[in-house]
Amino acid sequence: MNTLKITSTFHADATLITNDFIDHHMVQANGEFVKVYLFLLRHQNDTSFRLTVSNIADCLNNTENDILRAFRYWESEGLLTLVKDSSNRIQAIELTPFHKKTLSGKMRVSPMAPPEALPEKPLEKKTAPRSSTSKKELKSVLFIAEQYLNKTLTLTDIDAITYFYEHLHMSVDLIEYLIESCVEAGHKSMHYIQKVALSWAESGITTKEQARKQSSIYHKNCYTVLKAFGIKNRGPALSELAFIEKWTEEWGFSLDIIVEACNRTITATHQPSFEYTDTILSKWHAGNVHHLQDIKTLDAAYQKQKSSTGVSSTASPKVSSTNHNNFKRRSYDMDALEEQLLNNN
Repeated sequence: MNTLKITSTFHADATLITNDFIDHHMVQANGEFVKVYLFLLRHQNDTSFRLTVSNIADCLNNTENDILRAFRYWESEGLLTLVKDSSNRIQAIELTPFHKKTLSGKMRVSPMAPPEALPEKPLEKKTAPRSSTSKKELKSVLFIAEQYLNKTLTLTDIDAITYFYEHLHMSVDLIEYLIESCVEAGHKSMHYIQKVALSWAESGITTKEQARKQSSIYHKNCYTVLKAFGIKNRGPALSELAFIEKWTEEWGFSLDIIVEACNRTITATHQPSFEYTDTILSKWHAGNVHHLQDIKTLDAAYQKQKSSTGVSSTASPKVSSTNHNNFKRRSYDMDALEEQLLNNN
């Protein structure tokens, strides 16, 4: 293969980047982190640009949390120092020179490296086995997530998965099953995956077997509702899933009652409408419906009331809207008045 030679035909304002940064830091760092570091280099001593976390996030099309994560990463790499006030707010950023000796204390493995690429022993001073294992497990689950999602993880994706592992205390197997089941259901959005993860955590799900059982119930509920609406070849949207969860979990309706509400929705509107079905089920919930027979009882009571109202309106003549008397008409019980007159006599 031919050796490539790089030349330049122009001279312009430039930002100096050390070869050491390119050789030892850029290769291993997340691409978004590199963008942030280059942005800081570009604007050091630049008084014409108002440098704030918010402005940096806007310029790089990232969130403020993404920028702060990058700051912390480069600080851990020894390339910058964050100067903070007493409230722990960042007041200044001091870019520090690169020293090769910092390499000996770092484990140079890409967060996206496959498990087999991880070193058996960390290069840094040996720490507690749990900490070392945790780092390797997290790197492993991030790699697995990339394979299922078929993309390079964004900082937001990494934050979410790290949250599942460190704060929700989900095992690698559980996170793998979480992502796998969501992808198989047609949902690759991390927002959707996070919603499912939080739902599992609230339900006390800590094992893959528990999650599999929960997923079976979830798929049955969703499939039944979508089938009743005639919706095929897709899973429920987040808003639709929220309705299904409310009907089944919050209100405790069985599927036969929900299907009945869906059927009535189609009859009335001639199209799927989760909002219309929610209105029906809301009334049934208020009416303490627990079985299909309860619905029949409510229907019978409604028809009786409707029939009664219809007879009453037919028997009672309407008062003409052309009324020249400026007083409110009173209604009398003629039978009671007649009885009273007879008793007086």
